[in-house]
Amino acid sequence: MTSCDVLIVGGGPAGSACARALRESGLDVLILDKKTFPRDKTCAGWITTAVVDVLDIDLDNYRRGRVLEPITGFCVGLMRGPEVETHYGKPISYGIRRCEFDHYLLERSGARLELGKSLKSMERVDGHWIINGAIKAALVVGAGGHFCPVARFLVAKPGRGELAVAAQEIEFEMDEQQLAQCPVPAGIPYIYFCEDLRGYGWYYRKGNYLNVGLGREDDEQLSSHVEAFCASLKERGKIPLSMPSTFRGHAYLLYIHAPRPLIADGVLLIGDAAGLAYPQSGEGIRPAIESGLIAARVIHAAAGDYARGRLEPYQARLTARLGKKFARSASDFLPFGLKRFVAAKLMASRWFSRHVIVDRWFLHAHEPALAGTNGDDPVAAQPSCHADRASA
Repeated sequence: MTSCDVLIVGGGPAGSACARALRESGLDVLILDKKTFPRDKTCAGWITTAVVDVLDIDLDNYRRGRVLEPITGFCVGLMRGPEVETHYGKPISYGIRRCEFDHYLLERSGARLELGKSLKSMERVDGHWIINGAIKAALVVGAGGHFCPVARFLVAKPGRGELAVAAQEIEFEMDEQQLAQCPVPAGIPYIYFCEDLRGYGWYYRKGNYLNVGLGREDDEQLSSHVEAFCASLKERGKIPLSMPSTFRGHAYLLYIHAPRPLIADGVLLIGDAAGLAYPQSGEGIRPAIESGLIAARVIHAAAGDYARGRLEPYQARLTARLGKKFARSASDFLPFGLKRFVAAKLMASRWFSRHVIVDRWFLHAHEPALAGTNGDDPVAAQPSCHADRASA
């Protein structure tokens, strides 16, 4: 029987960030993941400067042998509408490959690893958890993404009553012919919102790699939306005609639509397992990492007593950071035709494109980076900047 203080199920950014913080506080941490690393992960693949800061990533060290593409601008618009480019003249985000980034964080976590092994059973015995009949842990942290098995333990039927975003994406290294057919400059993500405003498509070049994808708040005919989007890009000469055609799928919950309970006796959910993606952009990396760090602080303060009551501050601190959830916003009550007209006008505006879509929705520039593991309390000193999210 292998024993540990904390078992983290899932070795992605949330799990790795939490593990590293817990290791620094002196706890024995084991990470269990069904995949071996490095592994592919469906994602557009860029991180904000706030992520770099909170994880204290040495960019010069990271870029050795890995893709790190400085993002200095964005291009956004409605499909079949005008494009608006915003340039900053300095890095505001960084393009990464998730297979490299996640592996880097996992290795840096310092935790013991059990990779290539799924969580198959989870039993409560004398105040501890027995996982797969072979691992004994005082606390189990679910960090295994949307379909996390720990979330399935807390939620009898996950998916019921949940409005998940479904996405498909492809990332590949372009050959000489594809590079000649791809006029897209590196370092500028191109984002096109769907005409029904239910999602957006993107394409983004990082070095010789091209990432193309589309995500929507429903999965009806998702493949058809992706095919139409790619066909449109090819017709306009934006992406190579000879690019691969096999897209990978992914699902996640937006924070405002995530009804999952986050804690129970000896159990806690972080990252996509908790459903924390930002509602406008769908980004999950930053809130996942921050949830892992917040969880680590709460776990450390619990001092080995992981009863539900001792873990409740996690829920409160997460709400303080991400804001209160709301079911509807003011725009939900507008007729679609009017909403589409207003959206077209706003997205054609350079001011709105820069200060709302890019700065606020995608960069969350209005929200200071969370204090790192060695700083002050990560939430108490930094009130939420999301009080006006519904009006935005």
